[in-house]
Amino acid sequence: MTVTRFAPSPTGYLHIGNLRAALMNFAIARQQGGTFILRLDDTDQERSKQEYIDGVFQDLEWLGFTWDRVEYQSKRLARYHEAAEQLKKDGRLYEVFETPVELDLKRKKLLNMGKPPVYDRAGLKLSDEDKAKYLSEGRTGYWRYLLDQERIEWTDGILGDISIDAASVSDPVMFKADGQVLYTFASSVDDVDMGVTDIVRGADHVTNTATQIQIMKSLGGVPPRFAHHSLLTGPQGEALSKRLGTLSLRDLRASGIEPQAVLSLMARLGSSKPVELCTTIEEVIAGFDISTFGAAPTKFDEADLRPLTRHLVQKMPLEVVAPKLTGIGVPADLQAAVWTIASQNIEVLADVANWWSLMRDGAEPVIAEEDREFIAEALTLLPAQPWSESTWGEWTNAVKAATGRKGKGLFMPLRRALTGLDHGPDMASLMPLLQKVRLS
Repeated sequence: MTVTRFAPSPTGYLHIGNLRAALMNFAIARQQGGTFILRLDDTDQERSKQEYIDGVFQDLEWLGFTWDRVEYQSKRLARYHEAAEQLKKDGRLYEVFETPVELDLKRKKLLNMGKPPVYDRAGLKLSDEDKAKYLSEGRTGYWRYLLDQERIEWTDGILGDISIDAASVSDPVMFKADGQVLYTFASSVDDVDMGVTDIVRGADHVTNTATQIQIMKSLGGVPPRFAHHSLLTGPQGEALSKRLGTLSLRDLRASGIEPQAVLSLMARLGSSKPVELCTTIEEVIAGFDISTFGAAPTKFDEADLRPLTRHLVQKMPLEVVAPKLTGIGVPADLQAAVWTIASQNIEVLADVANWWSLMRDGAEPVIAEEDREFIAEALTLLPAQPWSESTWGEWTNAVKAATGRKGKGLFMPLRRALTGLDHGPDMASLMPLLQKVRLS
């Protein structure tokens, strides 16, 4: 059975980059009728916060994600130490004592010699006396994984055949001096224990994947199928990493972006398929194909979400938006008419409140100085309320006959006077809904 997972670290709010991995793993699991695990990689207790954990659930629920189980790494610490003890017995984990300053000096020395800055495995040569000496000096040991210095190969679901020489990679640190288990090890243990069969994540994890394949095998597991999606850039190809904080899903939600707009774009962005607007997450999943994605950096422009949202909102049936209309005070008998007009003149659903306010309370009139006498005369010809769909035509015909104005010179000043806007819905349809005007 297919088992995938989305494993965010709750050290911040989910952003558009996180969503790529979440959506791809979710789609693969659902297409195969498999299991999708939501796993909180929360071993960094100092930076992990409950508000970020809550945010993960809120964002994914907003998008329509479901999961088959939830796991917390913070509840599996005993398991990580159990696995570590086994690897220590197998000679796979070894203790080291270098300080960050000492490691930095080693790296600089190797670079100056034109060599790759790979850890020299000095920790393997430490005797018990050496370790005791370091401990007496107040140092605390930490643990590295002993890589087999051989080529690590796999066929990537997006990048194709990958081959990495483990001799060019430093033995990764598995546990910090304070005992905190690090991502590379905890994730490997989890993926083996949870039977994960497929992992999609960013291309910045490729080297990390190579080391995890060895770790998983040493734990007695079978490495899953891996696919590494390209990283997002800004619309001009600029690095997006510094802007991701401003592209959080919660901020997109707050700005009125519709979840299906986000899913529709992210399910195709970076693939050979064109973006298609889907109205349900099931449609998004059905049209997802990981084999269509490429390795080239993928340009993301937040502005692309705006027209998608607009199209989605304009298609929403009355029964979907009725609770929103009720919430802003639109009477039930007016909701159909209000939505018919407003839906074609809004960018996000929240904009409907502005149109209802205009209809209910009237708009601040916009009257050019040269039109003041014209508007004053037109007002004397305005029929008394209530107005019907024929009122606009009758009124403008009367004003035309009295003033001689026609075309844009007739209609635009009147529209601005009634709505405060240069553009908008058909005035004949709008007039019956205008409960008040601020012209007198």
